[in-house]
Amino acid sequence: MSFGNHIIHLNDTKEMPLLGLGTYKTTDDNQLKQEILEAFSCGYHLIDTASFYKNEEGIGKSIKALSIPRSELFITTKLWNTAQRIGNIEDSFYRSLERLGLEYLDLYLIHWPVPGCFCNTWHVLEKLQASGVVKSIGVSNFSVHDLELLKECSDIVPAVNQVELHPLFQTPELVSYCQSSGIALQAYAPLARGAYMNSPLMLEIGNRHQKTPAQIGLRWLVQQNISVIPKAGQKNHLEENSKIFDFSLTPEEMSAISAMNTGQRITGIPEDMMP
Repeated sequence: MSFGNHIIHLNDTKEMPLLGLGTYKTTDDNQLKQEILEAFSCGYHLIDTASFYKNEEGIGKSIKALSIPRSELFITTKLWNTAQRIGNIEDSFYRSLERLGLEYLDLYLIHWPVPGCFCNTWHVLEKLQASGVVKSIGVSNFSVHDLELLKECSDIVPAVNQVELHPLFQTPELVSYCQSSGIALQAYAPLARGAYMNSPLMLEIGNRHQKTPAQIGLRWLVQQNISVIPKAGQKNHLEENSKIFDFSLTPEEMSAISAMNTGQRITGIPEDMMP
């Protein structure tokens, strides 16, 4: 398997690329195909989806069109809340696998920590991993409290926790907990849907490195060994997002960006997860 040098070593001995393509809300097959072909031409290896995104089939067709070795791809999908509540976990997994047209998944995540369900769900994921149909298993949107509850019911530590993370929404306690527990972090919405693109600080640091605020925000994350899965609909944005490994931020710049935290969450929480 060759994802180049820009990888995170997971706690189960697998490797995950530091940069991937987010596909939330991209449901048009032709658009998906174009994005995925262009992403791979820009050096991406990871594609992130979820059963909830309703685009696994389109992604499956796009992967087929790529004609590159399966070992060069890292494909992630996620289990939705309804399947957890009705205990339809294994079926849901195999339906995702079928829609993607794959024989195995690189990473399967519990999309949200459905109370009273996620421990049982996790045990099913452990079985799927043991059978070889998924290489790594993890979680998404789990808090420190959720991870602690998971620890009480299983000895298998999630390989990944995928959460919203960017300069405006930082969760230092969660980051520290995951990194000290050997759980790799992956940031979704790492560009905060454009919310920090006009920040004077990000523009100033960008000018210093001849980079855009988006590249500075992504670099700030990968420099903390956090994987990023930005969405990008156009080739110039895909290319821009990929050019984050040829420079480094200084400790002062890293600290200045860390001071931007306003707790501004960009993405919504599903209605069925509202307290």
